[in-house]
Amino acid sequence: MSKRTFVIGDIHGGYKALKQLLAKVELTAEDTLILLGDLVDGWSESYKVVEFLIELEQTNSCIFIKGNHDLYCEYWLATGETNENWQQHGGMATISGYKDKSEDDKQRHISFFRRMKYYHIDEQNRLFVHAGFTSLHGPEKEQSESNFIWDRTLLELALATDDRLPINSPRYPKRLKHFYEIYIGHTPTQNYGSEQPIHATNLYDIDTGAAFKGRLTAMEIDTKELWQSEPVYLLYPKEKGRNKI
Repeated sequence: MSKRTFVIGDIHGGYKALKQLLAKVELTAEDTLILLGDLVDGWSESYKVVEFLIELEQTNSCIFIKGNHDLYCEYWLATGETNENWQQHGGMATISGYKDKSEDDKQRHISFFRRMKYYHIDEQNRLFVHAGFTSLHGPEKEQSESNFIWDRTLLELALATDDRLPINSPRYPKRLKHFYEIYIGHTPTQNYGSEQPIHATNLYDIDTGAAFKGRLTAMEIDTKELWQSEPVYLLYPKEKGRNKI
């Protein structure tokens, strides 16, 4: 089997879904994984997700992109401080998952979160970022790192752009011209009525709603072949995840 590169959407503490997904892709030590962030907050196994990924990077090439929930968790682990908004959006499940863990365990996870990247650009000029960026000059010129983990306008821009518009047109959005392809998470594709990744212009949204009623998705970026877990909520029948009901 040739070397492959998989990009994986937001996990949100769904350890069982992650394990199921990697079994489906038949992961080998030759494969590279790019995770688009929001590893935690939602289902009850955020600690297990992070612990598993720390171990996985000993055998595989892994690139971890930081999401807003990863930043929340890092801050809580480092300071003990929390806020109601985070708790209501998956933080309570994460806090529960770290109960009775040692200080060494927590420090190891803090180190993991701190070395996550806000974005990655590969040799084929493909961008991987959790949410987006706003600078017309590209992510290197971004004024605020918070845009990498919160911005939704890049996806909205791609969705609003006519796919028939040639890239050399003066009307083609400058932000999209910087890269051959762009891969993001952050916004569940169910928001746009899709259970599958969304492809608009040269952008792919891989967050298929694993924190809610959706599945966890992996895409092999060269072939665009897809694999998905079961709907994650079925793997945690006694939990709500980030679902309101």
